[in-house]
Amino acid sequence: MIFETDTNYTKVYTSSGWSVGTRQTTSFVATYLIVAGGGGGGGGNGGGGGGAGGYLTATTTLTSGTYTVTVGASGTGGSGSTNSSGTAGSNSIFGTITATGGGYGGAGNNASLSLPGGAGGSGGGGGGRGSQAGGSGTAGQGYAGGTSQSGDTGSTSKGGGGGGASAVGAGPTSVGGVGGAGSASSISGSSVYYAGGGGGGGDGLNYTGGAGGAGGGGRGGNADTGVAGTANTGGGGGGGSYTSTSQTSGGNGGSGIVIIRYLTADGAGKTISGGTITTSGTDTIHTFTSSGSLVIA
Repeated sequence: MIFETDTNYTKVYTSSGWSVGTRQTTSFVATYLIVAGGGGGGGGNGGGGGGAGGYLTATTTLTSGTYTVTVGASGTGGSGSTNSSGTAGSNSIFGTITATGGGYGGAGNNASLSLPGGAGGSGGGGGGRGSQAGGSGTAGQGYAGGTSQSGDTGSTSKGGGGGGASAVGAGPTSVGGVGGAGSASSISGSSVYYAGGGGGGGDGLNYTGGAGGAGGGGRGGNADTGVAGTANTGGGGGGGSYTSTSQTSGGNGGSGIVIIRYLTADGAGKTISGGTITTSGTDTIHTFTSSGSLVIA
């Protein structure tokens, strides 16, 4: 028995002659979802909601080799005691493709201490009084955060909601700004929302915190600490509030996630490792909830 191999086919020669041959694919198409870490909510009375981590999904061609996967960490909520803004989420990366971390929520409190939201995959909401602007989002990855309450000279503050993958963060109305909605993906085998913005904090006495956006966004504080974004969704953290005696901290953002999906038949004859491996129908799925590598040999 004789084997003949080139870059496309393996053929076998027997007493009956050469076989038709088995195709050896050297590259194949995969679908990816990359969600960066969500931004932390702003601390203090009426802190801005954190922006969602950048959301990217498309197809790419994979070949043999090692693809580095970085899962973005969550941003940290701002302190209530120092009225500080949150911190931005970290980028998530698959090979050369990068989703940008969510923008931070702006600090709350009065007009002289409040701060605007930060730019990111989606922008963080503005904090406190004084019409503080939300941060901008990144084109193709997310939307801007909402602007905090304007023109309030009393004791109340309401933060803007953080932006999400499919909608801007809302400005406050009778409550803190609602976080922008995320986007749904079925890449994991079931429909899941990712990258929702954090809700803006209320003042804890007169106004409640805004709801987080669908996709893991944390609720804004309502006489309590802003709620953290959900892990591995890239949701933004909720903004801080006030308890009648002290100002509260913003919630941390949610960490990111990277998912790769391809036809199981395309992986035949290869050794492909990395992440948590599952199947759905005719497809194989690699889910990374922490950093690692996709290795194709």
